[in-house]
Amino acid sequence: MPILNVKVSIEKSPEAVAAISDMLLELTSSILGKKREVTAIAIQFIDPDSWVIGGRLLSEQKKSSFYFDIKITDETNTKDEKARYISAVYEGFGRILGDLHEESYIHVEDVRAASYGYGGRTQEYRYHH
Repeated sequence: MPILNVKVSIEKSPEAVAAISDMLLELTSSILGKKREVTAIAIQFIDPDSWVIGGRLLSEQKKSSFYFDIKITDETNTKDEKARYISAVYEGFGRILGDLHEESYIHVEDVRAASYGYGGRTQEYRYHH
């Protein structure tokens, strides 16, 4: 039941939404073992003229970038799984976005089961029932 929040420095298009969501769904299920049917993804498209890295606009640097965070239930994935996931996601965004700025970020956030849920029930409740 992870929630994925994505910001990318490219123009919005149905093709970009499909490419990003397909890549993230595949990697989230294959590496982290999360169920596709309860994985939610929100994508924001940011103009490169509004994205600054190192005091310079991405448009000036002729680079693309992304910020991606995923919230998962704590203690459901190992450090090695998360490391493989971060590497694979970075590579996937590189394929989709093109010339990727190294200052593109991925944050895997482990959230306590009693503080996280969907459908009005916490993950802690789901674990016990």
